[in-house]
Amino acid sequence: MASLSMATILPRLSRLGFASRFSLNPLFMFPKSGRIERLNRLKPFSMASAPKESPANNPGLHATPDDATKGYMMQQTMFRIKDPKASLDFYSRVLGMSLLKRLDFPEMKFSLYFLGYEDVASAPDNAVDRTVWTFGRKATIELTHNWGTESDPEFKGYHNGNSDPRGFGHIGITVDDTYKACERFERLGVEFVKKPDDGKMKGIAFIKDPDGYWIEIFDLKLIGNVTTNAA
Repeated sequence: MASLSMATILPRLSRLGFASRFSLNPLFMFPKSGRIERLNRLKPFSMASAPKESPANNPGLHATPDDATKGYMMQQTMFRIKDPKASLDFYSRVLGMSLLKRLDFPEMKFSLYFLGYEDVASAPDNAVDRTVWTFGRKATIELTHNWGTESDPEFKGYHNGNSDPRGFGHIGITVDDTYKACERFERLGVEFVKKPDDGKMKGIAFIKDPDGYWIEIFDLKLIGNVTTNAA
């Protein structure tokens, strides 16, 4: 059978009611190789052949940090707190952190508490040296207490970022076993946002600290499975 041109085929399809479907669909306007090329162009940038974390898949990302940033590190996240007694109890007793350094500013009437998972036995004895040591630790939290909020009946607390207008979300804590950790949290009366088996993402949990800030709880045995489809 002699091959038919598109000019011959389309009028025949038109009489059968198919022309509009074929002519308006860009996939049928190109030869096979052209259709594949067009489909590739329509794929999300994350589908490029390079690793998902590469600059090619993340517009704006610079793969090589500026030399000027060598030595930079993520050192602290700051929360404003109402009552240091409640917060220190939670972060030390419930989450097992240590108080690395306390700084008091009487003229401005506030104190800073730096906590983290560090061996404080290795901290210097000298107060100033201990401050420098603290600021050299990675991933600490800084609790800021403005004096008087703990006893002020008019003080309504701080915004935790998870209600409108939303902004800050949460910090995350790696534990040995999410389920065992959450069983302990329940016994200690910790407030949950999400228990490990709630919702679609099984195996991770969210709890609240005394000021209502959210804390994600996960372990290294389950987090890979939880995020497999997103990886």
